[in-house]
Amino acid sequence: MCLADFERAAAAVLPPDVRDFIAGGSGGEITLDANRAALDRVFLLPRILRDVTEVSTRTRLLGTPAALPIAVAPIAYHRLVHPDGEIATARAARAAGAPFTASTLSSVPIEEITAVGGTVWFQLYWLRDTARTLDLVRRAEDAGCSAIVLTVDVPWMGRRLRDVRNRFTLPGHVRAANVETGAAAHERSANASALAVHTSRTFSSALTWSSVAALRKLTGLPLVLKGVLAPEDALRAAEFGVDAVVVSNHGGRQLDGAVPSVDALPEVARAVSGSCEVLLDSGIRSGPDVLRALALGASGVLVGRPLLWGLAADGEAGAARVLELLAEELRDALGLAGCDGVAAAARLRTVRAGSSVERSPEAWAPRARAEV
Repeated sequence: MCLADFERAAAAVLPPDVRDFIAGGSGGEITLDANRAALDRVFLLPRILRDVTEVSTRTRLLGTPAALPIAVAPIAYHRLVHPDGEIATARAARAAGAPFTASTLSSVPIEEITAVGGTVWFQLYWLRDTARTLDLVRRAEDAGCSAIVLTVDVPWMGRRLRDVRNRFTLPGHVRAANVETGAAAHERSANASALAVHTSRTFSSALTWSSVAALRKLTGLPLVLKGVLAPEDALRAAEFGVDAVVVSNHGGRQLDGAVPSVDALPEVARAVSGSCEVLLDSGIRSGPDVLRALALGASGVLVGRPLLWGLAADGEAGAARVLELLAEELRDALGLAGCDGVAAAARLRTVRAGSSVERSPEAWAPRARAEV
């Protein structure tokens, strides 16, 4: 009946260390918990006496038509939770009309994911070997991906204490299908997560604006920076020709104590002022959450963990049902808020718990009574 049901169902079938790997955050998980709490502090000011006989969730994301203002977020190693892995979740996204973001660390090769059809974006981690990084971009282009999503908040993996305590390793049947990982991700360490060891050896901590410029020059695909929280960084991204930024704290898995993504969203939206798209990631768990993001200036959202809970619980059908629920809940929320579509949601105003009514990022002013 709701996305939380899938998390409970997944918990009943997943090994505890895999469940912790997906659910956990970094450090004391302050930011992980704050993402959800911050969304729950945002209240919507619905409008009345609007004709909502027909409510559409259709929109455009990165210039491409989408049935929902929702994309599947990049998550590594879907085969951890189901043998079909990314093939199943990509099929669910295609059926829902939502873009699917394939991770550099996907457990299925990018070519097999794009063969499913639908809109596929490729999430890029900047590797220590720049030539290999650029080869991944060309490979994604050749496979038919329609955007490159560069993750910019992982110079190394955050200290995820659940994984450290579990001495987490990848099982033998799961590997990063797009990059050579060696044995590091499969070797148990006494006081570390094997995945943290692997990423520290594989990812570059020297990713800079020069790297963004080089990537912008290399590819003609829409370029997205994921992991932006400061409005100054968002503005600079737009100046570098980036097509979109994803306001994200990596689901609370990187800097513990980072601002909740939804709290950073309005300032980022104001800073770029329409010069690039703004998407929200981290903590989205319902249709009303999507509506909150739209009202605060996002053109869409990315949803991650719930897709894996659905995949774990019931394979492709479970992942598909997660997206169906989000679509049903979003249409319901739009209509009850007096919105006949996604564009109208941008004109809603919001109230923060304990605060007065806020203006939406889209300019608003009282209009003549006949127009209201």
